[in-house]
Amino acid sequence: MNNKLETIPFTIIGPRVRKSPFFESTRKYGCKAYTVYNHMYMPLYYEDPVSDYWNLLEHVTVWDVACQRQMEITGPDAFRLSQYLTPRNLSKCEIGQCMYTSIVDENGCMLNDPVLIRLAENHFWFSLADSDILLWAKGIAHNMNLQVSISEPFVSPLAVQGPKAEVVMVDLFGDWIEQLRFFRSRETELNGIPLIVARTGWSKQDGFELYLRESRHGDELWEQIMAAGKPYNITPGAPSTIERIESGLLSYGADMDMTNNPFEIGLDKYVDLDQEADFIGKDALIKIRKEGVKQKLVGLELFTEPMMRNENRWTVIKDNKNCGTVRSATYSPRLKKNIALAMVPIEFADDGNKLNVETPSQFVEAEVVQMPFS
Repeated sequence: MNNKLETIPFTIIGPRVRKSPFFESTRKYGCKAYTVYNHMYMPLYYEDPVSDYWNLLEHVTVWDVACQRQMEITGPDAFRLSQYLTPRNLSKCEIGQCMYTSIVDENGCMLNDPVLIRLAENHFWFSLADSDILLWAKGIAHNMNLQVSISEPFVSPLAVQGPKAEVVMVDLFGDWIEQLRFFRSRETELNGIPLIVARTGWSKQDGFELYLRESRHGDELWEQIMAAGKPYNITPGAPSTIERIESGLLSYGADMDMTNNPFEIGLDKYVDLDQEADFIGKDALIKIRKEGVKQKLVGLELFTEPMMRNENRWTVIKDNKNCGTVRSATYSPRLKKNIALAMVPIEFADDGNKLNVETPSQFVEAEVVQMPFS
């Protein structure tokens, strides 16, 4: 047997894990690695992570992000349930508006951080990170005896991200794209393909997400976008770990999990504890705000040679004592430095604090810096 094959981890493509409507297109266009996210194959990179990163920063890329599964809530009590699930105040959420939200448990700890889209007065989509929130919502609704329907429609987002995303979208849909505000959506179609187009996306580059409502059009939609983007050097891509860490965008399961509350991870601006409406974890979050947090997610610069992103959490050290963990780390080709997100005690969270990080191969000097990184 080839010894090289024995040392390289790989995933067998099988029927147990779901494929998106764009899966065959990702194979056709040369995706080299997948992960599993929300029980679905998610592309990781095509050329290589660094080349894909530069394509995102300089041109325009198209991503299969159908793994962002939609939790759909409809019915007479749809607003009541949606508000009860999140500390974000939804009372001013307009039809067609998108909102970044937190979903927390009774202790105020993070269960998910979806983008919500309000499609109608009592029609909501929660575009979920990687956790089984639909089951949580079903249990809550049953316990409260609410008149709602909760389901996972086969709605599949395809992202168009990068500084040239708008011109590609204008060529596809027309000038109204230029007027679509950030975190707003519109129901439309493209040559008979039914879509919701939202000015959202998991990068700080300009971008859009196209929510495909009929899966049979997956390859067709992909090809139309690639054809429209050809004059603008469009390439296939995927959410970039490098770019999202640079931008301070959080990944559920990596930078935060069920042990963290929104105040620790910098999401307090999305928590409204003064609203009249009740929601899960309200009392716990009020107590946390009053007492203050004991730890905080911060940016770190690591002073060592360029390194690959970490696959496991590294230990943060201060005065020879363990005092935190690196949650995500990468080398930034643009900034020419190693950067990381780390959870540290609040007394070490101020910019300029000197720390050390224990990687598998060495101890590295580090400094707390502002996010987004620059």
